[in-house]
Parts: sequence; C-alpha cells; structure tokens
Amino acid sequence: MSRTPRAPAARGVRGEESLLSHPHPELGAPPKLRKGGLRVTPLGGLGEIGRNMTVFEYDGRLLIVDCGVLFPEDEQPGIDLILPDFTTIRDRLDDVEGIVLTHGHEDHIGGVPYLLRLKPDIPLIGSKLTLALIEAKLQEHRIRPYTLEVAEGNRERIGPFDCEFIAVNHSIPDALAVAIRTPAGMAVHTGDFKMDQLPLDGRLTDLHAFARLSEEGIDLLLSDSTNAEVPGFVPPERDISNVLRQVFANAQKRIIVASFASHVHRIQQILDAAHEYGRRVAFVGRSMVRNMGIARDLGYLRVPAGLVVDVKTLDDLPDHEVVLVCTGSQGEPMAALSRMANRDHQIRIVPGDTVILASSLIPGNENAVYRVINGLTRWGANVVHKGNAKVHVSGHASAGELLYFYNICKPKNLMPVHGEWRHLRANAELGALTGVPKDHIVIAEDGVVVDLVDGRARIVGKVQAGYVYVDGLSVGDVTEASLKDRRILGDEGIISIFVVVDSTTGKIVGGPHLQARGSGIDDSNFGGVLPKVEEALAKSAADGVAEPHQLQQLIRRTVGKWVSDTYRRRPMILPVVVEV
Repeated sequence: MSRTPRAPAARGVRGEESLLSHPHPELGAPPKLRKGGLRVTPLGGLGEIGRNMTVFEYDGRLLIVDCGVLFPEDEQPGIDLILPDFTTIRDRLDDVEGIVLTHGHEDHIGGVPYLLRLKPDIPLIGSKLTLALIEAKLQEHRIRPYTLEVAEGNRERIGPFDCEFIAVNHSIPDALAVAIRTPAGMAVHTGDFKMDQLPLDGRLTDLHAFARLSEEGIDLLLSDSTNAEVPGFVPPERDISNVLRQVFANAQKRIIVASFASHVHRIQQILDAAHEYGRRVAFVGRSMVRNMGIARDLGYLRVPAGLVVDVKTLDDLPDHEVVLVCTGSQGEPMAALSRMANRDHQIRIVPGDTVILASSLIPGNENAVYRVINGLTRWGANVVHKGNAKVHVSGHASAGELLYFYNICKPKNLMPVHGEWRHLRANAELGALTGVPKDHIVIAEDGVVVDLVDGRARIVGKVQAGYVYVDGLSVGDVTEASLKDRRILGDEGIISIFVVVDSTTGKIVGGPHLQARGSGIDDSNFGGVLPKVEEALAKSAADGVAEPHQLQQLIRRTVGKWVSDTYRRRPMILPVVVEV
C-alpha cells in the first residue's frame, strides 16, 4: 500500500569482515553502489549514546531513519546540542524520500528541525505521538512539515523502499521498528526497544511479527545495543509503582520528580501515586509542559480531573499536597532541577523536601548528576535515585532479551547500532552466540559505509560524520579548535599583552602592558617578565624584524615560557601588536 504524506496544516576499500574487525582510519571514500545493492550509512548513534541517524540508499534514492541529537559533555563548554553531520547528503536532499522516526525521544528526533531547515518538504513518517512531538518542536522553528502517520502493522511504499512498521516496547509510547524491503533484501531497524511482558500500556513488542519476518528472511538486522552488557532481562515498569507509592507515603513535605520530558510512562506512575496520596501535580519547564499536554490530549496520559494545577497556584497549597514534575534528571546545567540545586530557581529546596530522579544515568553525565544530588542534599532534600531505590528501569533490551530476540529473527547479517563501542561489541558477541556467522557481523561506527550485496553485508568505505555543534543560534560554526580554546580559557585563563611598535624599525614606542584573567596570576607579578619581553623585542628590532605576526609569535613564546617556568601553568596568551 502506498500513501501520500500529509501536507502542512493550513494553520500555518573494504575492512576485515569478522566479528573482531572494526573500521580502520585508512578507509577511503566508498565506491559507487553496485546496481541492486542496498547501502547503509550511519551518521550518528554508533560509538555514542545519542545523535541517532541512519541513511539507507537503493537505486539512487535515500531513506533516513531517525535524526537525533547528542547532549554535550563537560569538555564541550558552551555547546547546547550536537547534531549529525549532514555533509554527505547535503547535495542529495532531493533524493531523500522521507525520514522515518522510530519514536519521540530527543536522541532520535531532536535533529529534525536542523535538517528540515535545508529542505522543509522532506516527509516525516512516524506514529501519532512521535509526529505530535516533532510537530510541536518544529512549530518553534516555524517549520510546517509534511507528515505520514503510521501504526504497527502498516506497510507503506516510500519510493523504492517497502516499509513495514512493527510495535516495540520502549520507555515512551508508540515506538516502532521498521522493516525495509528492497530488491537487495530486507533490512530491519529495531529502533530502541525492550521486551517488557507487563507494559503499563499493554503494548507488547510484537515478537509474532518479527518471527514472520524471520520466515521471510531478514538479510540485515540493525539492533539496539545499549544494554547488551547487562545480563538477564529488564524488570517490568510495573515494579516501580510500589516503590513510588512507598516514597510518597513517607514524604512529609513537597515531592519533586525529575524525568525526561518525553517519559510518558514514568509520569503516569507519578500521577497515579499523587492521586492516591491526595497530592496535586504541577509541571515545571517548557518542554515538560508541552510534551505532557500533547500526551494528555492524545490519550496517552490519563489525568484525573483536578489533579494537575498551574505551578503558580502551588503557594496556596500545603507542602504535603504538592508534587512538582520537572526536567534535569541528567544534570543539565540549565534544567529546572540543576537550577534548584544551585539556588537559581524560583522554587527553593527546603529541609524535608523529597527529590526523585526517575531515570538512569546516560554515560558521560555521572559527574553532572552527582553534583546536582549533592547540591540538593546540601539544602536538606532527601534525594531518591536509582542508586538507592528502584525508581527507574531501562527502556533497552538486556542481554537475555537480545539472545531471545536473535533466536526469533535469525538474521543473515547483523549490525549492532545505538551504543558505545563496548555495547556494540557485546551485542555482536550475543549475535554470534545465537548462530550468526562471525563474518556476517559488522561492527561499524559513524560514517562507515556498509553495503548489502548478494546477501552479504560488508564495510566498503567511510564518509564524513563528525560532530556539528549548536551554540545558541550558531550551527556548525564552532570547531574543535574553538572548543580547545574554550577549555584552555576555562582551565588556565588568559594573559593579554599589548605593545605599540614603530612600523619601520620595530622598536617599542608603547607598552608592553600585560593583563591576566582567570589564570591565578596577579597583574602585579608581571614585573619579572616585562624586561624579558622588552629584551626579545629589542633584539628582534636589531635583526630588522618588524612584521606584526612575527612579533606576536615572539611575545607569545617569551611570556609562555616565563609562565610555565614560574607557575607551571599554560594559559592562553593573546599578544596584540599595534604599528604606528
């Protein structure tokens, strides 16, 4: 069946082919795709948690699965978001048939607005909730997308790609896997999934559909790797409800819950516990208010009448009747919970408040999260988190589930996706244990091109797939060199030197004047280096050197050596030479 995407509303070089192989730096550009072959190019999500994006190519046409963002770490100061690198498809956007969105988490949909800025009429294909979340996000970017709503069981022709959508269970409703049929074979992308047998919404991962696809023959399986190192099975979401009720029963004052703004299942459990214990709930933060409003309007969130109130009305309620639901479970510096911990929010933590971090730690965020926990504890809060209570279960299949899944799917080729290197390799080992031949398992990374030809998946080359940084309104302008400068400034500070020289002779006619910021060196201590700068410039003038750039380099070396020898520090040194 083929349908037309809904228009905007009127409202406006081959590597080793074995399990132990990995992409090599010497990989060159991929050759032209062989006629009848399927090309798979991950532009994000491999070797990292986030930024998920995979491009499928057949017969000159492209299909994109997901387009997410990665959140910055401490060594990326000032960065708001990290996008996939669109360079390899920027000149081929007219070849893109659509973007399939497996679910509504930011690491799968957050990059869509930035891709649609390049070509706004690329159709978006996804489930009802997923499309509602991305449409609300795009509205903020003033983009009205073309959309095609699909559900589990649907089968759609999207250009040369015959796509079938399969229900999978995850930590957000309406998640889908997609089977992509082409004459080259069938590729199945799981998206994020687990196999909770008692899901809160009753929506199971459709193992019957995967078994049916297995009988047809899955030529290439791209499978979620996030929990491949974790033994056993993920506990059911229902287990959390009793823990939450116990926390609510023991809380004497306000309860503040931090969660992802799209974790509808977890918020439902909070609402149920609040209703049971006679508390009112207020959502804090723009994304939380927006997403929960969408989930409620579409029927994914059941809210008893009068339970949810505006945050402005909380002052009229006693503390033991208040629940606040906010963002910040990953220690994001500008999120509500972090600001509460830093005393930079209108909501002040007081002794006796209970704070629940209802999420897992994304790798790399540990230090930020523990800083927030310590800050909250300092003000007297009782902090409940995954480390001391069962207030979260993962949304990703553990090793036991993956083994079960592979025994059902029996893929001819396996490509682990969505995970850091340790996750990808662990997932590959699981596939091998279930009988996938080791030379049919491809461990790739972002930008590595995999071709499915004659029933065999092989690495054939590599394309550009670096980080693209979003800094305020700037997209892609911040480089690794810029970040290095920021790290130096943050760690070591800056010393500026101002000198006026005669343009003909190179002799000093003014200065040098030195000033330090953030280096821990007092300006009064520069008496020891001024004579050295003057001596170096005088010698340079005697040698006939008067070119400003050369003089700047000379000053930088002189001051840098003095700072290193005297203080064992390496601040950024910024010389300014003015000619007169």
